[in-house]
Amino acid sequence: MTVHDREQLWGGETTKAVANFPVSGETVPASVVHWLGRVKGAAARVNGALGLMPPELSERIAAAADRVAAGEFDDQFPIDVFQTGSGTSTNMNANEVIATVANAGGTEPAAHPNDHVNMGQSSNDVFPSAVHLAALDRATNVLLPALEQLEASLQAKATEFADIVKSGRTHLMDAVPVTLGQEFAGYAAQVRLGARRVRNALPQVAQIPLGGTATGTGLNTHREFAARVRARLTDATGLEISGPEDPFEAQGNRDALVELSGALKVLAVSMTKIANDLAMMGSGPRAGIGEIFLPELQKGSSIMPGKVNPVIPEVVLQVSAQVIGNDTAITIGGLEGNFELNVRVPLIARNLLQSINLLSSTARIFAEKCVDGIRANEDGCHRSAESTLAAATALNPYIGYDRAAEIVKEAASSGRMLREVAYEKGVDEETYNKAMDLRAMARGNT
Repeated sequence: MTVHDREQLWGGETTKAVANFPVSGETVPASVVHWLGRVKGAAARVNGALGLMPPELSERIAAAADRVAAGEFDDQFPIDVFQTGSGTSTNMNANEVIATVANAGGTEPAAHPNDHVNMGQSSNDVFPSAVHLAALDRATNVLLPALEQLEASLQAKATEFADIVKSGRTHLMDAVPVTLGQEFAGYAAQVRLGARRVRNALPQVAQIPLGGTATGTGLNTHREFAARVRARLTDATGLEISGPEDPFEAQGNRDALVELSGALKVLAVSMTKIANDLAMMGSGPRAGIGEIFLPELQKGSSIMPGKVNPVIPEVVLQVSAQVIGNDTAITIGGLEGNFELNVRVPLIARNLLQSINLLSSTARIFAEKCVDGIRANEDGCHRSAESTLAAATALNPYIGYDRAAEIVKEAASSGRMLREVAYEKGVDEETYNKAMDLRAMARGNT
């Protein structure tokens, strides 16, 4: 067999795991496999530099691991993600593939999956390290830029709509006027704060347990091994990777991943609010709220001609529900740390990385296919601003709450305009115009 045959590169331990876990048909996230390759490549070079294996052997192992990190052998990682809770099966899979590739051509000395590829490591420290680093990488380089794009799109609309007054709503009922721009500025702030929560969680995610080996004691690893590997990974990727505050804390739980998932859940809650608001504001075109026009992307009905649906907000709502569900699974996984090891790491990895990937792609789609193309329905906004009876709140300082309430009640029951009823109830035109400047009211300047 040669490496180029695309035949089976794994060995017996992987074969056993494939047979043992025919659960979901879903494998460990590719990003985790790639980070196993990066870690093992750096580990081989460090072990060679420390004189723990021949330099030529360490470089062959490192070169093979680099190819795993680059995704060249993704098809050689067939084990179901629902496997042994430490990720031992996938770690052994990586060891076997890297050793096979390193041994191509029969070069001596031969690389051994455990003695050489896994030198200085245990599944208990290297697999969760790869999960942490995959999450750190994806959150830093994919999710946060996507959130910045969405925030910028929402903020641009806030500026564009700054002077468009509409009815505010509380309890889904008419409230005092606001501007459409104020609402979009609030959405932009939600996304900005969500990104901040993600950033605040990342320094903890960046603390990896590598070097703790089986239980956190560091048995069978050189005292300089972990620090040197982290330094190599930081230099290669630009990610700030650090050692654990305490090796037993780092080995025994996955609290940092639970924390990051919690930040993602909050972000999903925020995006649910934004998507729901946009869908409702765009409802109609005649029998709904009708204050904005959403981009028309596709036919909305196979039977109703001309119907257009809020398809992108609906995607956002579904993704947000999935992320919230993932967080529940991650939380339960985080509960399952007993003594020196958490044994639900593949479950946490699967759900956390799915959440990061879903939110990343959805934030970009939301910005590009929805928010950027939103137009204000100025007539609809003006109509709702003029129609909200809650605007009478601005009369309180001039005529008192009870008298203003009487005007509102009469306007609501008769269907007449506030202005007409107010004049009838003795409010003079100058007072009314001063109190009922809707644009000033929306900015709190009355």
